[in-house]
Amino acid sequence: MLHSPDNLPQPLYSAAQVRELDARLIAAGTPGFELMSRAAHAIWRALRRRWPDTGGLTVLAGRGNNAGDGYLVAALALRAGWQVQVLAVGDAAQLQGDAAQARDQALAAGVIVNVWSESAELQGVLLDALLGTGLAGAVRAPYAQAIAAINSSALPVLAVDIPSGLCADTGQALGVAVRAHLTVTLIGLKLGLFTGQAADYVGELQFTDLQADAALVAAQASAAQRLTQARLPQLPVRSRSVHKGQLGHVLVVGGDRGYAGAGLLAAQSALRVGAGLVSLATRAEHLPAAQARLPEVMTAAVASANQLLSLGANATVWVVGPGLGQGAWSRSLLSAAASSDAPQVWDADALNLLAQAAVQLPGSTVLTPHPGEAARLLGLSTAQVQADRPAAARALAARYQTVCVLKGAGTLVASAQGELWLCDRGHPAMAGAGLGDVLAGFIGALLAQGLPALAAAQLAVYLHAVAGERLAQQGRGLAASDLCAVIRELLQEQSACLS
Repeated sequence: MLHSPDNLPQPLYSAAQVRELDARLIAAGTPGFELMSRAAHAIWRALRRRWPDTGGLTVLAGRGNNAGDGYLVAALALRAGWQVQVLAVGDAAQLQGDAAQARDQALAAGVIVNVWSESAELQGVLLDALLGTGLAGAVRAPYAQAIAAINSSALPVLAVDIPSGLCADTGQALGVAVRAHLTVTLIGLKLGLFTGQAADYVGELQFTDLQADAALVAAQASAAQRLTQARLPQLPVRSRSVHKGQLGHVLVVGGDRGYAGAGLLAAQSALRVGAGLVSLATRAEHLPAAQARLPEVMTAAVASANQLLSLGANATVWVVGPGLGQGAWSRSLLSAAASSDAPQVWDADALNLLAQAAVQLPGSTVLTPHPGEAARLLGLSTAQVQADRPAAARALAARYQTVCVLKGAGTLVASAQGELWLCDRGHPAMAGAGLGDVLAGFIGALLAQGLPALAAAQLAVYLHAVAGERLAQQGRGLAASDLCAVIRELLQEQSACLS
């Protein structure tokens, strides 16, 4: 069975875990060549469904089991009357085991196999059966040249299991990677298909489990879990006699000079998500605009840590950092937040100040860094964080013993125990200022209404991304404040206020 993006499984695996699962299936009685044949039939069905009238196929084959899948697909296409050629980028004579058997079967069926060269003519649908999930370092010649030829061909491309050159664990292009229109991944979903640079290379993703025994699959450890609508945490239904004092009080701390809007966005989001009370601690000069924009928010001018501590004594949750700045005023307010025992969300400049070791992170805090902030917290470059986003998210959660939300394409939620969840929703239209402030307020409001930190982060990340998708249907120009009303609608759909 081929799974579309709408019904993909939840578990995400590392390349090593998928190889282990493959070995378990073979040990349990399913021959490796049978699994390869199932893969080839699934790929061929997906290819015909996507490009039914093309009539031509060029398989670019490497030297591993991906090549074996490609040879078997070539045989199936030839039997269906398509014009077929295999271009062997790796020496076809060096294939071993199941892949060699697949090559021999294709040759026996009449498939033409030629040695690839940069002058080779590519035609029809291109089947990327080059490298697979075992790639560790940068792509080398002649594979790099073959991938470049695929990407410059303007022909439709189907990748077998994973686009060649894309790291199965991190989603990073290892020098160069195939830009596929369709990827059919096999046995288990690879974590690297969903984060890092993956979205620029994978195209449409389909999955086939190769009829694997469900019990064996369930017994295999996974690297992460996808956040899905069906398994999201839920806010409890409200009793009819509830009052605002039972729904939490969120205190947003931020809005230094020149950054008033960030604190307002976080406060607006907290209101829309259902916090009973919302306060905003900000610069005195921002009060008139804040009160005019959000009359429901209790806005207060604070000039010192003592003032903030007094204001925060009645707050159940603090959201600290949106537009906070990094000056003396900012450091003073952050020191006050660090001394509070209330659950907190630290975002933006709160994280930049934390990276300077100027404050001690309080307990029960959710961190929400983007890659640049994560890099500063870990003492790395942004490129290093993006090169292995799962490792960075886990490292932050472990270092600070808290929940970490690493934002970006394929946002990750990590627990202090090393568990990892991935959100594969969202849209490029969300690449704009202020959306992180909205997310911080969202998490804060969920905490205020009683969700634990991990559940609050998971629910907020998912619905925030889906809200962005819904608004992105209107095209570019998505403003962060647009999300607030949509978030409210989505939360009602997911966790109705009344039963």
